[in-house]
Amino acid sequence: MAKRDCYEVLGVSRDASQDAIKKAYRKLALAHHPDKTQGDKASEEKFKEATGAYQILSDDSNRQKYDQFGHAAFDGAGQGGFGDFSGFAEEIFGDIFGAFFGNAAGGSRRGRPGRDLRYNLEVTLEESAAGCEKEILLPKLSLCQTCSGTGAKAGTSAETCRQCNGGGQIRIQQGFFAISRPCNVCLGRGTVISAPCGPCEGGGRERKEVKLSVRIPAGIDEGQRLKIRGEGEVGEEGAPAGDLYVVIAIKEHPIFKRRETEVICEVPVSFTQAALGGEIEVPTLDGNLVMKIPPGTPSGKTFRLRGKGIIDIHSSRRGDQHVRTYVFVPKQLNARERELLEQLAHVEGKPTANESKSFFDKVKDFFD
Repeated sequence: MAKRDCYEVLGVSRDASQDAIKKAYRKLALAHHPDKTQGDKASEEKFKEATGAYQILSDDSNRQKYDQFGHAAFDGAGQGGFGDFSGFAEEIFGDIFGAFFGNAAGGSRRGRPGRDLRYNLEVTLEESAAGCEKEILLPKLSLCQTCSGTGAKAGTSAETCRQCNGGGQIRIQQGFFAISRPCNVCLGRGTVISAPCGPCEGGGRERKEVKLSVRIPAGIDEGQRLKIRGEGEVGEEGAPAGDLYVVIAIKEHPIFKRRETEVICEVPVSFTQAALGGEIEVPTLDGNLVMKIPPGTPSGKTFRLRGKGIIDIHSSRRGDQHVRTYVFVPKQLNARERELLEQLAHVEGKPTANESKSFFDKVKDFFD
């Protein structure tokens, strides 16, 4: 039976890149691999056909010969003629079937990396504005201090696995090719622990509280997070540790409200201060300062204090503070205050006839 075109077998165009050819072969090989299809002869033939096509097209020299002369260039050694397939399989399957076989191409199993952790840290508005150092206690899996992470009891050590002779892999013949799988005794580690460490039960890790110092940068805002590399949980068997993510929450302030880099506060003023103008004391994140208000300041008037807000964490620019004044009306008056206000009321008197007429004319015009 005539052999099918290699490009047609892999489902790629004649000008396909090597990456595209490799990707197409991966897809076919995973779909029709004998270990997955459980003896399905049709799938096994498709697997052989795809592998033969890939053997030709994955090599630039062979591909050039094939493009010029077709299958005749290989005298039957190409598609379907595997030659020394075992070496080809060792090279290809390490990349393609690693996940399918569990690191099938050799090499001992590496432990899992440590988990990333999250820590919610509450700071004051002043701390977030100026920056600070905070100490935290973080419960996590850390390196066992008793065995220094080896997992072996004091005075003992891990032994070379006799099943795989320390290689971590067992070579298994699967029909027309051979594969390697993790050793079922040492689980791919290459070593076994006959006397495990008590505190960590041979795992090399133990859960404990770790004290860490966290630097809070000036200008950090609610919900932002800091990444501290390597301060998550320690990995298994020497694998990398995870990272720690510190998520910031800012306590509510009794005076200030924050809007990104802007700070807002309300300051009470007396009626006389609002009417006559003058100087009032205003709180800021840098301490109190004296601010002038003009005569006739209405309640609700907002003043801007430039550069008295919060630093932008991504730049050196500092925001402003907005001071909203409101006229404070006391609920209780002492005798002297009442006397003075009554005198003021007497001096103000009633509106003149012209003022009253003008006001009622406006009301009349509104309803007409």
